[in-house]
Amino acid sequence: MLRIDAHQHCWQLGRADYGWPTPEIPALYRDFGPAELAPLLRAHGVAGTVLVQVRPAADENDYLLGLADAHDFILGVVGWVDLESPRAPAEIARLARHPKFKGVRPMLQGLADPAWIADPALDPAAAALIEHGLTFDALVRPNHLPHLLRFARRHRRLPVVIDHAAKPAAAAAPAADWRQGMAALAALPNVHCKLSGLATEAGPGWRGAPLQAYLACLLGWFGPERLMWGSDWPVLNEVADYAAWCAATEALLAGRTGVDGIRGANAAAFYRLAVE
Repeated sequence: MLRIDAHQHCWQLGRADYGWPTPEIPALYRDFGPAELAPLLRAHGVAGTVLVQVRPAADENDYLLGLADAHDFILGVVGWVDLESPRAPAEIARLARHPKFKGVRPMLQGLADPAWIADPALDPAAAALIEHGLTFDALVRPNHLPHLLRFARRHRRLPVVIDHAAKPAAAAAPAADWRQGMAALAALPNVHCKLSGLATEAGPGWRGAPLQAYLACLLGWFGPERLMWGSDWPVLNEVADYAAWCAATEALLAGRTGVDGIRGANAAAFYRLAVE
């Protein structure tokens, strides 16, 4: 069975101003790189990963692609592009020439305007992503979902994946705004979702969170074909280790039929990963 971690990060605090993490989060305020992740992947039979940007900066792309060039298990990179810039289509075309560059992720959760993603000024960049066979990672919260819906409807040929199931308040039962927003997005066949980040959103007591209820919702809306598993390592380290999240998600999927693709094949297809 193919296992792929569809969402992980690396950072070096000394190389740039990340803005986050800060010293107030000691579990994360240090460097995290491929050498630390590799043994965790081996221990859990994970064949490869998708490395996702952390900084909203153009030089982040070269850093991440350099890591991907140096480590075979990094199968794909999701980077950052200023999607409002007139130069965005040309920059997307340049990045697309690297075989491991798979898509972009604007930092939507940190923007002042939750409706930013619905601005037609982003249309040329979205068209360039489609032209070059790239994808769009949506780092959103529930209040962004109606605006993401407008974007995804306008660009139905663009593969979109919602990171961390839109970061619901996972310590409690699924809320109405999250359910309504996610169900509407899932009705679009170009929209997918990552089964990741829920432990972090639930907080230190995540083992007692109603994660089965969230998975049931996601499976009902997206089906097993449009869900993909990710660790969100090392952000995961705030509340759990890699082994604990692997065990928890295996327990969530146990006894369900047709879910093997969630563990890896769906991510390979979505990001067009070169896997053996």
